[in-house]
Amino acid sequence: QVQLVESGGGSVRAGGSLRLSCAASGFLDSNYCMAWFRQAPGKKREGVATSERGGEIKYSDSVKGRFTIFRDNAKYTLDLQMDNLKPEDTATYYCAAERASCYSWYLEEEQSFHSWGQGTPVTVSG
Repeated sequence: QVQLVESGGGSVRAGGSLRLSCAASGFLDSNYCMAWFRQAPGKKREGVATSERGGEIKYSDSVKGRFTIFRDNAKYTLDLQMDNLKPEDTATYYCAAERASCYSWYLEEEQSFHSWGQGTPVTVSG
């Protein structure tokens, strides 16, 4: 059973930065697609980025160029560096994992992931 624990959320002013961390446990040495999703109040959960064990990363258009994923397979961690934050980035951010390659549709379909963390809130004030 995979367990995911996020940390690092908080409040920041627009233009600022935050770094989220996801610590995973219960992994076998197999291929897992890991991802960050977010859910703003009153909105559906949306994909932020996916990370292949082998290094391939896919970002949503809304965060491309501002957010960066750092994955450490040896430590089973997935960090999300968020720069130039905007008020519309305000959401609860979730780490997710699935024992599979990151298929192209994974960023758009949260139901592709069966392991989730509890979420960490991020608030960006204007």
